Amino acid sequence: MTREGSAGLLVAAMNEMIIDAKEKITSPLELEQKQLKIKAEQLLGLEVLSNIYMLAILNMILMGDGSSNILNKDSLLDFDGKYGFGKTDEKFPATAFVLNPPYSAEGNGMIFVEKALSMMNKGYAAIIIQNSAGSGKAKEINKRILSHNTLLASIKMPIDLFVGKSSVQTNIYVFRVGEAHQKDEIVKFIDFSNDGYTRTNRKKASVNLRDTDRAKERYEELVNLVRFGKSKLNIFTEKEYYEGHIDPDNGSDWNQSAPIDTRPNLNDFKKTVADYLSWEVSNLLKNTDEESESLKK
Repeated sequence: MTREGSAGLLVAAMNEMIIDAKEKITSPLELEQKQLKIKAEQLLGLEVLSNIYMLAILNMILMGDGSSNILNKDSLLDFDGKYGFGKTDEKFPATAFVLNPPYSAEGNGMIFVEKALSMMNKGYAAIIIQNSAGSGKAKEINKRILSHNTLLASIKMPIDLFVGKSSVQTNIYVFRVGEAHQKDEIVKFIDFSNDGYTRTNRKKASVNLRDTDRAKERYEELVNLVRFGKSKLNIFTEKEYYEGHIDPDNGSDWNQSAPIDTRPNLNDFKKTVADYLSWEVSNLLKNTDEESESLKK
């Protein structure tokens, strides 16, 4: 797992890996060994700011892990892909990463995504980033990324996801690493604007995130849609889920939505005729009333 940014992502990644291990390993001894391996060998963190780097170290120690690789380096300029401690002559075998890059960087931050993907040979990657990165701001970077990786899904996130910190529209892009994107590859476009949570920005509020519309079920369905496709549609509608294609040589067509069918159907025709007849009758009645008034005079 490679990443650059806040310590929270690294902690979250560690916790998810441990939870996954607990679900698959029944032997207490084997589970303990796996947890130690995760903390010692399967996490790698990069932080360019010295003060944030120290907070990340302290955070990991407080979480019961003082041995994870957290490096005070610039991932674009200083990082060579190797372990920071203990195995400094070995390349870190990254098979997944979760990245929230700085949007002010080149390509809205996609330059960091390209770097991270270049250090992986296989696996999957998910990044959350300003959605303009997928619609033109990172065109050339995206084309280079697609020459070695496949875009599996583009997920439009709620506009208030980072309420209080930022109001930019973000998307999550999911990749399969190590395989060039083919023009006939199916991409899953998901509108996740309603994720089931209601967010507030009240500083004194005891709870700023409330599940008001089956949030847990929605996130579970989102994962299933990315993995298995349309057959898992339940809460979401077909207007919120669309399977389409992108052009690997374009780089600015990553944000799509379900096409709107503008062709008129029989019901549309009936409604148009009914509206016309209603208008005609209304005019006839109006003219009749005017003629009656004229005769009275």
